[in-house]
Amino acid sequence: MIVLHARPSPGFRDAVDRVFGKDRVVHVDEAASLDDVAGEITALLHVLTPVTADFIAKAPNLKLIQKLGVGVNTIALDAARDHGVAVCNMPGTNSSAVAEMALSMMMAVLRRTCFFDARTRAGAGWTADPAELDRVGEIRGRTVGLVGFGHSAQLLAPVLAAMGARVVYTARSQRDVPYEYWPLEQILADSDIVSLHMPLTDETRASIDPFTMKQGAVLINVARGELVDEDRLISALDSGHLRGAGLDVFAEEPLPADHPLLGQPNIVLAPHIAWLTPETLERSLDVAQDNCRRMQAGEDLLFQVV
Repeated sequence: MIVLHARPSPGFRDAVDRVFGKDRVVHVDEAASLDDVAGEITALLHVLTPVTADFIAKAPNLKLIQKLGVGVNTIALDAARDHGVAVCNMPGTNSSAVAEMALSMMMAVLRRTCFFDARTRAGAGWTADPAELDRVGEIRGRTVGLVGFGHSAQLLAPVLAAMGARVVYTARSQRDVPYEYWPLEQILADSDIVSLHMPLTDETRASIDPFTMKQGAVLINVARGELVDEDRLISALDSGHLRGAGLDVFAEEPLPADHPLLGQPNIVLAPHIAWLTPETLERSLDVAQDNCRRMQAGEDLLFQVV
């Protein structure tokens, strides 16, 4: 049994049927437990709901956990390894979508899109204090620091450069690219915009302290929420140390209705959907279907992590 643990849109359901064949995949809502079908699952198509060690132990026929995306921090990798379960991801499939979301958030924060949208909808588009216009800005002429230089950052960098930004980056190793390599400390201290594109690991968890960033800078996070010290981020936004932020990911997801970030007027928020477009899903399902076929045929799997 192949199970998709998600809350798919009608278009996503149609795509699953088209790629895998109608009714070959069982859909289980992401809010529901997989325990009732654990004994029958051979392949799990995983999106965001954590795959725990307890679940893996209850699934004796499970052979493949296929992440629809890149980050595997929501999967109990050691347990998968111990039980002989392969874990695969799919680098590159969502890179265009993530790069576009990062760019759109940069522009929305700088141009204060949400602020002016709300005023315009309220019929007060031209009544804001003129001083509010002093707080908008352009990408051109700003230094944009990319933290991590994987697929999404590599797509984003030339677009930013074409818009007139100075693009710098940091990564585990320097690349042969036309952008300056800076250590993380310099990226944070000297960039006008910091955009996060790195995985969540023990090393990177809470590695971004907003108060080490440049006064008046913008933070964009389309990677993982736990990369950032959220309490420090809220304080940095409250105090005006940061100009604003664009956040698609959070330490706790979904974001609780009483979370302090929701009261911040100088941020743009999205519910972890930077990766989620119909185009990304089509590409992801093609990889997932091929890996399920390979699993059944006993062939090497694509992008195997465990």
